[in-house]
Amino acid sequence: MSVVKSINLVLPEDKVYLAGSGIDGQVILNLNNSLIDPIVKVELVGRGYLEWNEEMNADKDYSRDIVCNNKADYINKTKTFKIEDNWLGSGTHTFDFNFNLPPRLPSTFTSKIARVSYFLQASCASRELILAKQKKYLLVQGTSGVFKDKIESEYPLTVEVDKNVAYHCCFRHGLVILRLSLVKNTFAPGENIIFTTEIDNQTGKAIRKVVFALYSIILYFGYTIRAEQRSLEDRNELMRLESRTKAVPSEVTRITSMFSLPRLLSVSSMSIANEIMEVRYELIGTVYLPWSMTKVVAKVPIVIRTTAASNPD
Repeated sequence: MSVVKSINLVLPEDKVYLAGSGIDGQVILNLNNSLIDPIVKVELVGRGYLEWNEEMNADKDYSRDIVCNNKADYINKTKTFKIEDNWLGSGTHTFDFNFNLPPRLPSTFTSKIARVSYFLQASCASRELILAKQKKYLLVQGTSGVFKDKIESEYPLTVEVDKNVAYHCCFRHGLVILRLSLVKNTFAPGENIIFTTEIDNQTGKAIRKVVFALYSIILYFGYTIRAEQRSLEDRNELMRLESRTKAVPSEVTRITSMFSLPRLLSVSSMSIANEIMEVRYELIGTVYLPWSMTKVVAKVPIVIRTTAASNPD
C-alpha cells in the first residue's frame, strides 16, 4: 500500500485570475503511514507553444512540408513547504500557499495551432521518488500591450463605406452607404460592445439582410528547423448576429446591436520579444444585395484591453 493516500489542490472553482493578482490555495495531503524526510511542494508554471506545417517551394516540383514552431516560458515558481522535524504522521496535513502572477502575461488560449496554459502542480516525494502529484490548470486573463495614445490615433470610432451598385440588369444604378459607429472602441473582457449601423439606401430596391460579426485576427510567429522565421495569419469568427431589416429605398435605416464579450479573452497585442503571437479584433458589418449580386462591407477595429491588478490604469 502506498504511503500517500491522496494529494489535492484546493482552489476556487472556475476563477479567472488577472495578471498581477495573487493565487491563494491549499495542498491537502492524506497519508496512510508516517513519512520521514518528505518533500512537499507546489509549482506554478505558465508557458506557450505553437506549431504548424507549411509547404516549401510550392511553385516547384520538389515542394515539401516543413514544421514551424515556437515556444515561450512566462512563469515558473516553486514553493517547498517547511516540514517540522522532517516527519509527517499518518492522517491529513494541510499546507497553505500564495503566488503572485507577473503583471504582463498573455491570456489562457487554445487553438488548432497554439496553446497558452497555466497550471499548478502539487507533489509529495521522498528522497528517492515522487509518491504522488496533482495538476490543476488555471484561467488567466492577460494584460494589454496597446497603449491609449496609440488607440486614439489609429483606431477610428466610425467607419463609412459607400458602393455604387447596378441592378435591373445593369440598367439602373444607385448608391448604398454603410456606416458603423461606436461610442468607444476599447473594451475589457466581459463587457458589451454596443454599436450603431446606418444604411443609406439610395437605390430603388429594399435591403433586407445585414450581418454583423466579431473576428479575431491572430498572427503566429514560428521558426523552421533552420531557424528561419515564419508567420501565419489565422482569422476566426467569434460572434455572429444576423439582422432581418427592411431598408426601404431613398431612406436611412438605423440599427443598434450588441455583442457580449466572454470574461476570458486574449487582449489586443503588439509583438514583443517573448510573445509568440499577435492578436487583433475587427467588428465587421455586411449588407447583402442579392438583386445586385454584391455586398457592402465595413470594418471597425476593436481593442480588447486590461491592466494588471497590481498596476491600475
